[in-house]
Amino acid sequence: MTSEPQAVRVENLAKNFGAVQAIDQISFAVPKGGCMALLGGNGAGKTTTLSILLGLLIPDGGKVLVLGQDMVHHRFRVLDRLNFSSPYVDLPHRLTVRENLTVYALLFGLHRPRQRVEQLAEDFGVAEHLDKPTGRLSSGQRTRVALAKALLNDPELLLLDEPTASLDPDTADWVRTRLEDWRKKSGAALLIASHNMAEVERLADTAIILKQGRIVEQGTPKALIDRFGRANLEEVFLHVMRSPEVRT
Repeated sequence: MTSEPQAVRVENLAKNFGAVQAIDQISFAVPKGGCMALLGGNGAGKTTTLSILLGLLIPDGGKVLVLGQDMVHHRFRVLDRLNFSSPYVDLPHRLTVRENLTVYALLFGLHRPRQRVEQLAEDFGVAEHLDKPTGRLSSGQRTRVALAKALLNDPELLLLDEPTASLDPDTADWVRTRLEDWRKKSGAALLIASHNMAEVERLADTAIILKQGRIVEQGTPKALIDRFGRANLEEVFLHVMRSPEVRT
């Protein structure tokens, strides 16, 4: 274990894809137990940043510490302490819900995989679907299963990419409430990439707005709203996205 006070610490992070600079010298930190939102238009660098934090991409420059470990050289020391969920990454449709969750439980080396799978299925309201092929579930049910998968290992850091995309308002509210409750009980940190500004206002302690791979604004949702004299974070976001200036 480490005494690192932050769940995530990023310093001067850079990532290029050929001539395209996807991430341009960004720095931020997520405290343990905190929730930060990454905001930005398509291509702003949100998913690239999440992929680097997960150890799926190697940065071209800068430092990335996750739970106190250097993700370039020592990512395998912490991979079992974090998890990820996105509606754009499907679980295999032919496998049942039970089979999908069990595979991940075994990959994480859980001592009682069957009990953990059944417990989370009950918590997320999908127990009656455990033996159904995952592809036959509704989008809301698949989202619940994906979140159950993301919590199998009781992660200390949970990375979420558009966690309520395409969900109806009732299911989206259920997901947000579940995430709030889980964060309070676990003390884990969350890093969320989202286009839903009301969701960010509700869940996040701080927000970063990315534009062309750079951080152009950051602060608490309330501070950003007050700074720009707007009614809500969506108005702030639209103003920043439509402004020609990009901070360095």
